[in-house]
Amino acid sequence: MNCKRFFTSSILLSGIFLLIIMETFAQDDPKVWSADNGDGSFTNPVLHLDYSDPDAIRVGNDFYMVASSFNAIPGLPILHSSDLVNWSLIAYALPRQTPAAIFEKVQHGKGVWAPSIRFHNDEFYIYFPDPDQGIFLTKAKDIRGPWSAPLLIQAGKGLIDPCPLWDTNGKAYLVHAFAGSRAGFKSIIAMQEMTPSGDSLIGEKRMVYDGHQVDPTIEGPKIYKRNNYYYIFAPAGGVSTGWQLVLRSRNIYGPYERQVVMVQGNTSVNGPHQGAWVNTVNGEDWFLHFQDKDAYGRIVHLQPMIWKNDWPIIGSPMKNDSKGEPVLRYKKPGTKVASKISAIPVSDEFNESSVGLQWQWQANPQYGWAFRTSEGYLRMFCLAAEDSMKNYWPIPNLLLQKLPAEKFTATTRMECKFLKPGDRAGLIMFGLDYALISAVKTDSGTFISYQQCVNAEKNTNPRETLVKKLQSTTVWFRMNVDTGAICKFSFSEDGINFMEVSPEFTARPGKWVGAKLGFLCTTATRSNDAGFINIDWIRFIKN
Repeated sequence: MNCKRFFTSSILLSGIFLLIIMETFAQDDPKVWSADNGDGSFTNPVLHLDYSDPDAIRVGNDFYMVASSFNAIPGLPILHSSDLVNWSLIAYALPRQTPAAIFEKVQHGKGVWAPSIRFHNDEFYIYFPDPDQGIFLTKAKDIRGPWSAPLLIQAGKGLIDPCPLWDTNGKAYLVHAFAGSRAGFKSIIAMQEMTPSGDSLIGEKRMVYDGHQVDPTIEGPKIYKRNNYYYIFAPAGGVSTGWQLVLRSRNIYGPYERQVVMVQGNTSVNGPHQGAWVNTVNGEDWFLHFQDKDAYGRIVHLQPMIWKNDWPIIGSPMKNDSKGEPVLRYKKPGTKVASKISAIPVSDEFNESSVGLQWQWQANPQYGWAFRTSEGYLRMFCLAAEDSMKNYWPIPNLLLQKLPAEKFTATTRMECKFLKPGDRAGLIMFGLDYALISAVKTDSGTFISYQQCVNAEKNTNPRETLVKKLQSTTVWFRMNVDTGAICKFSFSEDGINFMEVSPEFTARPGKWVGAKLGFLCTTATRSNDAGFINIDWIRFIKN
C-alpha cells in the first residue's frame, strides 16, 4: 500500500467527516422539534416556537409566513414552506425600528404587533402596526428583500392588526382593530378605503363590527373574498381563552353575520385562534393559528378547513355543530412540490459571516455588541449597563432566541477574556423572571455565578451565588429545559464533567412574548477598553 496515499486519504476522509459534523450542528436539527412524522402525516404544533399572530400567503407553490416581533431586532420574521408543515426562517423585513432614539433602548411589548402579508402586482406587501405610532407598510419584489423603508400610512395610537384587500372592482381596503391600552377602547373592527397602490388611506373610517356584547376583545382581523362574500376572520374572547370567529357580508362595510368556527372543544389547545386562511394548488383549505403556551410563547398550529353553506369550519368538525376543534395529528397538505423534513435553526457554530437568523437583540443593535472573528468565534464585549439598572430586564445587548421545543438541552463553549472586576458573561433564560449562569471577574479571581431574578420588570434585585472559582478562561455552560419550562443549569471546566447549580428555575414569558435564551455580556464600570468573550458554539439536543 502507498502509505503517503493512505495518509492523505485518511486526512481527507477525516476532514469530510469533520465538515459533516460541523454542518450538522450549523444547520437546523429537526430532532429538537419536528411536526413531520415522515409517513405523510404531521403532529401539531407545526412550529413549537413563539411566532405569534401568524399571517400567511401562497405564491405559486411557496407559502410565506410573517409574525409579530415586538421589540426584538431584526424584526418582522419571514418564514417559508412548501407544505405548510416544514418551515424555514429565511429573512427579516425590518433591520431596525424607528424612531431610533426610542428603540435604542429596550421597549418591552412595544414595536411590531400583528402584521399581514399579501402578494399584489408582483410585489410583496407587509402591513404592520406599532400601537404607539400607527400603521406601516413595507414592500419588496423579492421575499428576501431588500424591503422598503417602513411608510407610516396612518398615524394614531392604538391602531393594530391591519390587513388589506384588493377587490375585484379595483378598489382597495384596509381592515384593523384597536388596542384598548392606547386607544382607550377595544372590541371593534374598522374598515377604510385605500388608494389602489395601497400606500395611503382615503375616505371615512367605518366601524363594521362591534364585539362588546358577544365577542369581547375581538381583534386580529384578516379579510378575504370568496363567492361574492367578504369574510373577516378574527379571534375573540382573549388570547388564552378565546375562539375563532368569522364574519360574513355581501357588502364590504357590512352588516356582517357572525359564526364561531373553531373552539378548544375537548382538546388541550387553549384559545385556538388568530391566523391565516391559505389554500394549496390542489384546492385544499388550511388555517394557521397560534396557541398561547405560557413560557414557550404563542406556538403555531395547522388546521384543515372545509366549507359548509359558505361558512368555514376549522379543525375537526364537532358533532351536530358548525364549528370545529383543533386536530392533533392529521394528513399533510397535498402539494405538487416535494418537501424535506426541516426545522428552524437553533444550534450555531458561529462559522458563517453572520450569526444565524434565529438570533435577535432586545433593541436596535450598536456596533461593538458582537463581531464574527476569522477563527470561527462570535466575540461579544463586556459593555457597561446604565447605573440605574438593578437587573438585566432593560439590557439591550442580550443576544437571544426563542425556545425551540418543550424539552431540550443547550450547551455552549466560551472563552472569557476579562479585564477588570465586574466583567461578566454567560447563558441566560430571560423573561419576566430570569435565571443566569455566568462567569464573573472579582478582585479575588473569576468565579462561576448563578443568579435568579423574580419580577425583573419591577426592577427587583437578583439573588446571586458564587459557586466556584474558575481555574481556566474556558468554560462550558449548559441549560436543561424540561416540560413546563423547568430549567436546570450546570457548568464544566473540561467539557465532560458538568456540575449542576441550584435551585432549578421555572421560566416565565416576557411582555407579550415567550421566554428566550441566549447570551449576556456586561461589565460593572465604564472604561476606554472592554473585556470580552469568544463564543465557540451553542448546540441543542432533544431531551
